[in-house]
Parts: sequence; structure tokens; C-alpha cells
Amino acid sequence: MNLPNKLTVSRLWLAAGFVLCFVFSFRGCYSVALAIFLVATATDYLDGVIARRRALVTDFGKLMDPLADKILTASAFISLCAIGMFPAWAVIVIVSREFLITGLRSLAASKGIVLQADKLGKHKTAWQMMTIIYFLLMLAVGELAPGNWAGPTWMFGTYGLISVTIVLTVYSGAAYLVKNRSLIQTG
Repeated sequence: MNLPNKLTVSRLWLAAGFVLCFVFSFRGCYSVALAIFLVATATDYLDGVIARRRALVTDFGKLMDPLADKILTASAFISLCAIGMFPAWAVIVIVSREFLITGLRSLAASKGIVLQADKLGKHKTAWQMMTIIYFLLMLAVGELAPGNWAGPTWMFGTYGLISVTIVLTVYSGAAYLVKNRSLIQTG
């Protein structure tokens, strides 16, 4: 297994560690979760850069990199929803889109085709990760300075970032389905 693929697999382990921060609530758990998520986000960036620069792009990486991203982001959104920091309807939209695209990738794989993430999907993932980092940062700062200090800032994140993230999520999913409609029609 090459280095980029090892980084991709490490993101799955980091996602598990991230979730444990929410399951076993402890002092500083959101700060630890933020640190883990930042490291996982860095592995997402690095695995792609290394794979392209060193010509280490593999079918495993094309399939598993976006899947590891989906697991990481879905884990984060669900964890944030579980503690009441992210609206359930938004999580449902995000996770549903990810299931649909993963289903399309499975259909393609059954025909011997590997569908890798496109630029719009990567842009969507970047916005999702920025949104998650924003909410984790707010929670981590709240651990350091408890109180009701962040009302307007929470409003910006709730309405601004969530709106952009949802629009990009739906748009990129629809574009991906349209782009690969021949797979669906012959499915």
C-alpha cells in the first residue's frame, strides 16, 4: 500500500477517534475533536498531492479517498447534530447525497468503471469541512470561555455556512448524477 493510500486509511481511523470524543464526553473533548478533524483534513489534502506528484494514483485511492471523506464528514455532521449544534434536516440532506453518489459509484464499479471525485465534488467537500471546522472551533472556544458570548457568530454559521454547504451539496450531487446519467439509464 503506497503512502497516499495509507493516508486515506488513516483518515478512517481518525474519523473513529473523532466520534469517540463525542461519545465519551470529557473535559476538552471538542478541542480534541477539532485537532483530530484538522489532522484528518490535512491527510485528505496530502494524499491527493502526493499521489499526483509521485504518480501514485490508484483505483483504490480513486474509490477510497472520497469514501473516507464521506465517512469523516458524515461522522462530524451526525456528531454535531447529536449534541444539538447542527440541524437534523441539513444532516439528512448531506448524508442522503453521499449515499446516492456512493450508490452510483457502486453501480459504476459493477460495470468495471471507477468514478473518481470531480472538481465540484471536491469543492463541496472543502465547504463541508470548513463548516465542520467552524462549528468545532466555536465549541472548542466555548470550552475555554464558557458563557453566552457567541450569539451572532453562531447565527452566521447556522444561516450562512449551512446555507452555502447545503446548496453546494445538492448542486454537486445533481450535477454528478446528470453527468453520469448513462450509468443510471443502463443500470
